[in-house]
Amino acid sequence: MQETIKLLENFASYCAERNKIISQNIANVGTENYKRQDVVFKDLLDQNMNSDLNTSGTGQFAGVNNSTLPNYEIVTDNSQDNVSGVNNVDIDKEMANLAENNLNFSFAAQKIGDYYKELDNVINGGSSL
Repeated sequence: MQETIKLLENFASYCAERNKIISQNIANVGTENYKRQDVVFKDLLDQNMNSDLNTSGTGQFAGVNNSTLPNYEIVTDNSQDNVSGVNNVDIDKEMANLAENNLNFSFAAQKIGDYYKELDNVINGGSSL
């Protein structure tokens, strides 16, 4: 379970960084020759989550450890599309990405919060994890 929480924390961090990048893209929609950016992480998460997930008796994903937690990086979209007329930022797409990203962050934050509430409950004599 602890490894899953680390994955969710990493995902929440990714969402926070992606929010900054999307906001930057939106702010520069009218800036001539600006190149939109994005944060690459989702494919790495999907790759880890869609692999053969065998669970150990402890409820953790077998084979997942701190060294295999996916990271993310900022990439520049060098396409020559002038979607906005001055650069390659598509405001409709960026707004949709922002909405999706906000949902993802809310999901991760909720799951992390639920875990720590349950942990607090266990520590204070409630039900077990």
